[in-house]
Amino acid sequence: MKVNPSSCLCPVLLCLCFLERGYEASHHSQAKIISRSHNATHNHNQTKDGETEVHHRPKRGWIWNQFFVLEEHIGPDAQYVGKLHSNSDKGDGSVRYILSGEGAGSIFIINEVTGDIHATKSLDREKKSHYVLHAQAIDLNTNKPLEPESEFIIKVQDINDNAPKFPDGPFVTSVPEMSEIGTSVFQVTATDADDPTYGNSARVVYSVLHGQPYFSVDPKSGIIRTALADMDREAREHYSVVIQAKDMAGQVGGLSGSTTVNITLTDVNDNPPKFPQKNYQVFVPESAQVGKPVGKIKANDEDIGINAEIKYSILNPEGAGMFSISTDKDTREGVITLRKVLNYEKKKHYSLHIAAENTHLDPHLSYLGSFKDDATLKITVGDVDEPPVFSMDYYIMEVYENAKVGTEVGAVTARDPDSKNSPVRYFIERREDKEVYFDIESISGVIRTTQLLDREDTPWHNITVMATEEDNPSLQSHVPVTVQVLDVNDNPPMINTEDEIIICESTRVIQTITAVDKDDFANGKGFSFSFPGGVPANPNFTIKDNEDSTASIIARRRRFHRLTQELYELPVVVWDDGEPVLSSTSTLVLRVCSCQRGTRLKICQGEAFLSSAGLSTGALIAILLCVLILLAIVILFITLRRSKKEPLIISEEDIRENVVTYDDEGGGEEDTEAFDIIALRNPAAAEELKFRRDVRPECIRPRSSRRPAHEEMDIGEFIKQRVAEADQDTSVPPYDSLQTYAYEGQGSPAGSISSLGSTGAHSELDYNSMDDWGPKFEKIAELYGEEVETASESTEKAESEKQT
Repeated sequence: MKVNPSSCLCPVLLCLCFLERGYEASHHSQAKIISRSHNATHNHNQTKDGETEVHHRPKRGWIWNQFFVLEEHIGPDAQYVGKLHSNSDKGDGSVRYILSGEGAGSIFIINEVTGDIHATKSLDREKKSHYVLHAQAIDLNTNKPLEPESEFIIKVQDINDNAPKFPDGPFVTSVPEMSEIGTSVFQVTATDADDPTYGNSARVVYSVLHGQPYFSVDPKSGIIRTALADMDREAREHYSVVIQAKDMAGQVGGLSGSTTVNITLTDVNDNPPKFPQKNYQVFVPESAQVGKPVGKIKANDEDIGINAEIKYSILNPEGAGMFSISTDKDTREGVITLRKVLNYEKKKHYSLHIAAENTHLDPHLSYLGSFKDDATLKITVGDVDEPPVFSMDYYIMEVYENAKVGTEVGAVTARDPDSKNSPVRYFIERREDKEVYFDIESISGVIRTTQLLDREDTPWHNITVMATEEDNPSLQSHVPVTVQVLDVNDNPPMINTEDEIIICESTRVIQTITAVDKDDFANGKGFSFSFPGGVPANPNFTIKDNEDSTASIIARRRRFHRLTQELYELPVVVWDDGEPVLSSTSTLVLRVCSCQRGTRLKICQGEAFLSSAGLSTGALIAILLCVLILLAIVILFITLRRSKKEPLIISEEDIRENVVTYDDEGGGEEDTEAFDIIALRNPAAAEELKFRRDVRPECIRPRSSRRPAHEEMDIGEFIKQRVAEADQDTSVPPYDSLQTYAYEGQGSPAGSISSLGSTGAHSELDYNSMDDWGPKFEKIAELYGEEVETASESTEKAESEKQT
């Protein structure tokens, strides 16, 4: 459709309207005409004779496809928008105009005959800036469209109906005090809802309504800056600045909005600390405790925060030696503390030169001068009645144990530090739960014993002595006194006899013993051991002093038999080397056991077996019953076998040779207790070896009492005697044995050269080395060793009888 408006709404569009008229389509064209004029007509070219002539070639007019309507229209009538017109409309009412699209029928209405469009409502561009509609011309006769449907736009034209607004506010910000002029503080931004592309409705300019001359604002950017130099926070801290934003580039008639910016000056260290006065005085009693505060001083600083932090110091050495000063973080006061004890009698006045300075300095403000101040504090020491003072902080005294009651231990001394020098009295603090061992003379301070002391019971005693002034008993002082009880040799050494000593059947060195002494090592550092009277009470044992406060119990026999004698008692005397020498006698109990071979652990095999097995009494009885039942079964089985062999030897006609087998074995090497083959071959030694070697002998004939050769027993009588002894001896093996005798005879002047006779003579050889030859020589070592031991025992007993 062609657009041919006859008039325009806005003066700016008038030129466009006139240009469009020059390009109107001819009446031959069937294009639609959109116009805002009621008297729009078709242009016809007239000939010279006045006739109207239709052009066959249509003119191409201005194509216009949008209307404009002002927003916020106020009036009783609907606002005229424009006109729709088709070239096919002859003005006879046969054409009908139809409008559709956004707002058609509700906001925009059209006259179906004339095509005039009106806006029935007030529009707001900020809500909707344009509307898209569709127009069509319909032939009423045929009810068919004369032209295709055409789209056009109605734009809402903006007017300055919105003032600038600040989205947030009021604003809060800060800037350091003493800032330079032009220092950026804050930026504000206002928004305008009007069309920024049309006119100056949305062009905003900023200005300061309130806050001058301290601050300024950039008209375009809205940046607030300082406008005054050296603004002091201590003089004024808070500022309220009002900023205005005005549209229309700030011209008259423009709309405006404002906001408030609250600006706070932050502190910088631009003020030094200052004492309100230069001289101070404080009174401190001489009884003030060391480490406790005795006074306070304060310097004022107008700054805040870390800029007001102050450090105090004492400048003169005399004051710094007696007092110290520190800063109270909460009050920023200088707290003066006593470092040493005051003495009124020695010094009554002190003068302190105190300085106060900031700890955080700003180098940019160094031109302001020194951030430091000083003052003088005079301290007056007050006289106080003080308690007595001991000559020492603590006392250590010594006394020997068992000292007589009333023995002097030591003395304490105290004096009155005041000028009047009042007399002092002494006391010992008593406790109900402790026994009293000492007493003190109230005037002299001499400490004496009240009981006999025992170092072994209590080696140290701690007491507390109290001193008071005679004129003022309420003033008291205390001192600790430690009394050491010195040792004297009043306890003999003792051997521990609670545990039994285990003797292995084949050992020589039984055990090493030692003693304990309750006395101090100076009176019992060395011990000696022996038998009572120097003679062993039991010939089977001897004692060896190792000379290192220990002794070894040594067996004088090679073997012991637990079944023969299980327990031995051995008295032992031990004495110390103190002054005087003390001794005691203890009886050791020795138990014979069959120890386990190949181990150093001395424990009886039977006990070890039971302890390792962990069997109860009931279990042992059950095992024993099982063994008895098995033994009965074996005996029954042997009896049955023998009963089956009887028919083989009953028959007298059976001349076959019978072989009878006996399962009984001889004694072998172990069968040495019933008889001695050496004695049979050498009757001269028979008398010496007549006693049982596994039983303690009651009497041993010395070698010097041996019978002469002409009185020796005949071999026949000797054999008869041995047979009788063997028949009567119940300890011999329960079976027959064959004994062979090979006697060389007597009477040879040269004597026998047989080695068999060497047993009767005592040899000086040491057979103990055979123990190291291995198990093959074990039996030989036992035989020779027992002979040597028996001979030595006989000799020692004979010598002891002579001494007796």
